Amino acid sequence: MTDNEIAHILQQVHTIALVGASDKADRPSYRVMAFLLEQGYHVIPVSPKVAGKTLMGQQGYACLQDIHEPVDMVDVFRNSEAAYEVTQDAIAIGAKTVWMQLGVINEQAAVLAKDAGLNVVMDRCPAIEIPRLGLNKQ
Repeated sequence: MTDNEIAHILQQVHTIALVGASDKADRPSYRVMAFLLEQGYHVIPVSPKVAGKTLMGQQGYACLQDIHEPVDMVDVFRNSEAAYEVTQDAIAIGAKTVWMQLGVINEQAAVLAKDAGLNVVMDRCPAIEIPRLGLNKQ
């Protein structure tokens, strides 16, 4: 995926479901969620641990299917193996992009998403890509 393609995705996205969200401030998913919120994205935390709770002012959900609003991008903070099931769920809810975090690599999930017409970003972090590409909204 080219820098232009990544920049285009990040500029088109408004609502991000962050799968694998943590309420622990020392976890990467927590820091990335905080950064994305600062950038003006609507971020929905998804994890059984945050279901029914509020994290950084955002309602948490146990799974993607529990979200009752359109989701543009699913940001996967799960292990590579779990990314396939998360991708299936992302397709089912009509997301436009599956973004697999640093270290999350699942070629089968990528093929599944692409075949369903979704954008796929793998082994990257939006909190790194946004400043690298000069897309900071601050």
